[in-house]
Amino acid sequence: MSAEAYQQVKDSLPMSNNAAQVAMIKDVGNKIQTAVEKYMNENGYEGLLDGFAWEFNLIDNDTLVNAWAMPGGKVAFYTGILPICQNDLGVAVVMGHEVAHAVAKHGQERMNQAYLQSGLLSLGALALGQDPTASQRLVFEAVGIGANLKMLQFSRKHESEADELGLTFMAIAGFDPREAPVFWERMSAGSGGNQPPEFMSTHPSHETRISRLNAALPKALEYYEGNK
Repeated sequence: MSAEAYQQVKDSLPMSNNAAQVAMIKDVGNKIQTAVEKYMNENGYEGLLDGFAWEFNLIDNDTLVNAWAMPGGKVAFYTGILPICQNDLGVAVVMGHEVAHAVAKHGQERMNQAYLQSGLLSLGALALGQDPTASQRLVFEAVGIGANLKMLQFSRKHESEADELGLTFMAIAGFDPREAPVFWERMSAGSGGNQPPEFMSTHPSHETRISRLNAALPKALEYYEGNK
């Protein structure tokens, strides 16, 4: 389902033809992928990556300041987030976070939550098999494209988990994790304070996120220093 939905995105949206930016996304993605595989192998979790077929693509849309990852390592950035990233270090912050969602199987958890809410847990596979459009919509919602208000608190928990795990992945890949709070400071400044109340959002507030990232930095820095 994820691979089909991702292919639909590639077929229906314009991919960037900026060679330098595309190369940066793929290069950072490949480094984060290597870091994830190293981390999983060293901690006995290599089986969690079964079925992953990594892809890193850049969508040509300057109005969307966003990136996302689907189950199986399918990652997409919008060109609109690159001015906030500024460089490969900023891209690594976002890439580590999005890859962490995929590795932690947050998309699958969100889909199960959606099934439970609709009472379709036991019938979900059958229902989706009969309605490909519904299956694609559920995948998009599960990775945060058009999130459902009923799943907001569930999503904020996932965001915080992905932030912390993403710090580890970028550190192992050789990117300084101290850039993560700085990136979110830029994101906060770029939003002009136009954030919904945290309890109405799928994401923690910028202030909450920055505070938690700073608290998680000492552990991430151990990985960073150990992989120099």
